[in-house]
Amino acid sequence: MTATAQSTENLRTVRGPLVGLPHLLKMRRDPIGHNDVMRAKYGEVLKINVFGTTLYACYGMDAAEQILINRERVFANGPAWSHFIGPFFHRGLMLLDFDEHLHHRRILQAAFTNDAMRRYHAVMVPHIREGLAGWGDVAHPRMFELFKELTLDLAIETFVGVDLPRAEQDRVNKAFIAAVRAGTSIVRANVPGTPWAKGLAARKVLEEFFYEHLPEKRRNGGDDLFAQLCIAQSEEGDEFTDEDIVNHMIFLLMAAHDTSTITMSSMAYHLARFPEWQEKARASALAAGDDYDSVVGDELLDRVMKESLRLCSPVPNMPRVATRETAVNGYRIPEGAFVTVSPFYSHFDPTYWPDPTRFDPDRFAEPRREDHGHRMAFHGFGGGVHKCIGMYFAGVQVRAIFHELLRTYRWSVPDDYRWPLDLVALPYPRDRLPVTLERL
Repeated sequence: MTATAQSTENLRTVRGPLVGLPHLLKMRRDPIGHNDVMRAKYGEVLKINVFGTTLYACYGMDAAEQILINRERVFANGPAWSHFIGPFFHRGLMLLDFDEHLHHRRILQAAFTNDAMRRYHAVMVPHIREGLAGWGDVAHPRMFELFKELTLDLAIETFVGVDLPRAEQDRVNKAFIAAVRAGTSIVRANVPGTPWAKGLAARKVLEEFFYEHLPEKRRNGGDDLFAQLCIAQSEEGDEFTDEDIVNHMIFLLMAAHDTSTITMSSMAYHLARFPEWQEKARASALAAGDDYDSVVGDELLDRVMKESLRLCSPVPNMPRVATRETAVNGYRIPEGAFVTVSPFYSHFDPTYWPDPTRFDPDRFAEPRREDHGHRMAFHGFGGGVHKCIGMYFAGVQVRAIFHELLRTYRWSVPDDYRWPLDLVALPYPRDRLPVTLERL
């Protein structure tokens, strides 16, 4: 009998700390250690108040499978993510559910085919080389900032495909940053000067930008994502409306540049701390060709990327809302409750990841394949129908950047350096990851 089908009688009651803020601060400083403490004290499901919302935190791979695979459609994405980012990323794919989500996803698939990936790769490589060329002249390089600027620029070039003056490109980039930051605003109302109000204003900027350029994309097409969404069709011939395209473009650009920046920052950090792995990755990149198949087929770089994702999941928590009363891990979950699973925490589970704090890309090599220990052992991209549709694009972009980076620069950090990771929302290094960068 499944957890949702079982009787909800005799289920355990979820407990947790009455006040969430002190525990959030502790999780922010020591997410793995403090979650271990909370799990030991309260059990496999606990509840905590986060900025006025009660969250049911569910531990373990089985819980992750139940919630993310969601075979019985008990858990909804839209109400959960809309609570945090809905006003700024209205009707993005992650904010849709069930049949409507499937309908939109089927159309979007046409923009993420293998042929489309090859076209995106061809568009982005010249811009990657141009962007990296200037890194050697940066006086005090901080990798997080450099990656963020590069991915924002690539998003405009590869996703939008519109030639913009630098001032206009900066304006659009700043609007994306403001929209992303707005989701963590404590004041969740249109109060002037707050991140929330700035996010709402940023959303208007982005809408106006995409509506302005949409007619030309409809007419002339192109190899960029914007043009691909304008011509994308499902197998049944369904197409997106103008409003659909604008909503999806705003959401996909946010998802692409933030998660890619975090992934690459983790890769850069670990390759700096473990230079022997950097040299192995560099040798592999130098031996590979420059074509799409060679870059995407760099198996060592793929393992480095996955291990870096394991150690720093770009989306540390994945919330859902229970559409009816159910049970997780033997605990009662009421209808309407916010539940969450944490890839960031799960990826340090020693049951599936021995010596979990150690950077070891060979975990993903045959015959070890520690990611095969459980269906959800590695779920940084989510699971089920909501598994990130852009994961392959992100992988192509990250590999393309590191392929060029490894062949152009060597970077390092002091032996005693440990990045001060901030987990207030999406993970990022508070010091922006300063490095010593040496041109080869």
